This record gives sequence, C-alpha cells and structure tokens, in this order.
Amino acid sequence: MPSQPASGPTFHPETPAGRFLAVRRRTLDLVRGLSDADCTVQSMPDASPAKWHLAHTTWFFETFLLRAADPAHPLFDERYPRLFNSYYESLGPRHPRPQRGLLTRPALPEVIAYRESIDRAVQALLAAGRLDAAGLETLALGLAHEEQHQELLLSDLLHLFAQNPLRPALAPALPAPDTHYTNGDLPVTGWERHDEAIVEIGAGTEGFAFDCERPRHRVLVPAFALARRPVSNGEWMAFIEDRGYANPLLWRADGWDDCCAQRWAAPLYWERSDDEGWQAMTLHGMRPVDPLAPVAHVSWYEADAYATWAGKRLPTEFEWERAAAGRPVEGHFADHPQRTPQAMRADDGELQQLYGGVWEWTASAYSPYPGFRAAPGAVGEYNGKFMAGQYVLRGGSCFTPPTHLRASYRNFFHPDKRWQASGLRLAEDI
Repeated sequence: MPSQPASGPTFHPETPAGRFLAVRRRTLDLVRGLSDADCTVQSMPDASPAKWHLAHTTWFFETFLLRAADPAHPLFDERYPRLFNSYYESLGPRHPRPQRGLLTRPALPEVIAYRESIDRAVQALLAAGRLDAAGLETLALGLAHEEQHQELLLSDLLHLFAQNPLRPALAPALPAPDTHYTNGDLPVTGWERHDEAIVEIGAGTEGFAFDCERPRHRVLVPAFALARRPVSNGEWMAFIEDRGYANPLLWRADGWDDCCAQRWAAPLYWERSDDEGWQAMTLHGMRPVDPLAPVAHVSWYEADAYATWAGKRLPTEFEWERAAAGRPVEGHFADHPQRTPQAMRADDGELQQLYGGVWEWTASAYSPYPGFRAAPGAVGEYNGKFMAGQYVLRGGSCFTPPTHLRASYRNFFHPDKRWQASGLRLAEDI
C-alpha cells in the first residue's frame, strides 16, 4: 500500500508548503489499497495507468520547479524524463502514450520512492525560502496540474474497472437509488432568464488561474434562458426510448459517424437487462441508474443531439459563466464519500448542481481569448497548443477536487470523448 510522503517540516495548511503536502497526500489517498497490477494496466489510449499519473505529476515538480530553481539538481533517475513526460515536445523524446500500460517497471514501490524523494526536496526548497515569485507561480501551476490528474486518475480507474467482468469497485458499495420514478414523475425543468448584457469573462489578475482563462475581457451576451438543473438520467431514458440514437436528423455528421461506428446506444457504462433495467458501472461497482441524477459520460455529440431532440440548445461558455458569476463554488466533489452524481431536488427557483456532479458541455469551441499569450518556454505547452478541435466544459464533476474550481475555469475535450463525468444543461434563446 502506498505510504504517505516522508516526514519533514510541519507547515500550516494555508501556506504554499502546506498546500503542497495536502495535494500530494490526496493523490496517494486515491490509490490506497490498489495493487501494482491495478496501477499498471492501461484500458485505452486516452487513459493512463494510475502509476503513470503518480510519476508524471512528480516529474512535473522535478522538471519545472526543482531543476528550474537549481539546474544542477540531480535527476532522481536519468531514465524517468522519457517515461513520464506527457506532451512537452520541447523537452525531448517521450514514451508513446498508448503504450504507458506496458511500463511494468518501475514498480509501484519505486514510483512511491520517487514521489517521496521529490517531496522532500520541494519541502526543503520551501523551508529555505528559495522560491521567488516566478517559482511560487510554478508551484501553484504544479498543484493545479496534480489536481487535474487526480480527476483523470479516478476517470481512468473507472474505465479500467469497467472492462473487468468482475466489476471491481474502488469505493465501498452504496445503497441502491430509488428508481420507481417514471418520466412523468421527474421534476419539471425551470429556467433562469438573463437579459442581453455586456459582461466580463475570464479570470482576473488576482489568484491562480490557468493561462487559457485569461485575459479577462468583455463579451456581448444576448438574452438567454438557462435550465436550472442538468439533464437527468430519466430524461435521457426518454431520449433512448424515442430512438434518439437511431435518428440521423438529430446528429452532426461526424457525431453520427461515431455513433454508428462505435454503436452508441446509451451513455458510457450503461447496461440494460430485462430483470434489472438500466444499470451503470461506477467507482462503487454496478448500480441501478438513478433517474433523478444528472446523466454522465456522454460525448459532446450526444449532448448536442439530445438538445436538438429536446428543441433546445447547449449554452455557450459565456452564458454559463455569466449565470455562475458571483455564486459560491459549492457542490458534490471528489472529497465526498459517494463518488457518483447525486439526485437532484425539485425545482425551487435556484440553479442547482452548477458545480460538481457532472461537467457540462457547452456550445463553445475551445479557443484563445483575445490577447491570449502562451507562457515562454516548455511550460507554455500546457494549454494553448490544444486550442483546436475541442469543446469547452464548465462546472466540475464528482471526480473534481473541491479546491480546483472557479467560475472562469475552462475544461476541454474532443467532442467524441465519453469517459469523463460529462453531462449537459440546456439553454434557449429569448
């Protein structure tokens, strides 16, 4: 079982050093109890083994923090940069992403030893006060980067365990949800109206944000209405029953091609039996699909097809951010013992599950804001290089760390991806 980081100076949790230790320990907590085999296998090219996530996030601190502060700092292992570099082309050759599951060595205890060594070095660096303002910015980026990998680690483990006929669970079993609801019993979707306005979009200059969230700029947002809750599993069942997956008139051309080629007939992880109805694989094992919970693990193509079927549309990311502005970041996140989307309450006139639960697809392509500039050097390969062919998601999911989100946060994936906890909230023009 992975150990905690090696003992060192005691830091206040709100200091950079304290936050570093908290984030690093949280990553290990996610894999506690898993075997070397559990942490080595790769279930598909888009996913990475848990062991690789543990090592890659460590390589990030070794490369961009320790070696930047002291170029003479010795590498833990001269072979590791090739193994655990992800996509930083300017830093040299990398092990192919689809073959990460072949890395049976280093073994899990060696990866844990790597983490402990780098953790000790970072703690010493912080205790000595040797990081300047730029170094502290890199530390904040590294911690946000590790939180992203915590979410990816959970998503990848779910996909891995879903391939196993034994359907192993990462977390304890949960009570079965109440599934007696019919479509007519589901809460009615209310709408929050917004008049046309010029609004400020993006992160300000205070506090941490990724470069893709800046610069803050003004956008004209026409009048719109936003659904007060995400689309539910029960509503998605109605889409399935109405042959939504068999109607090409609802789909974009590329989406229809993927739907046919991949034989999509329901969200990822859903299975149907005559005896038990719809079941879905979760981190808690196989569970009945809760009609009142937000639908999850659908692609942008599916979300867009559903919106067309419903006579609505997906919101733009600017509409979503305008609705979220000023609201607290509260929701059902990865620190909750139930790591699956939770049932929604009856409409009470307020937006619900704006954060947590599921990421919400938007109609906006992932592109740079006016005035965007990538950071110089290798670290500049972080976000800007991916601004083509992807769509923005907002809000965070039940796999997202609770300290990771803000109204300006922009997640992004290609429109065919389904293994993230991604769902949708509808919008309409006024």
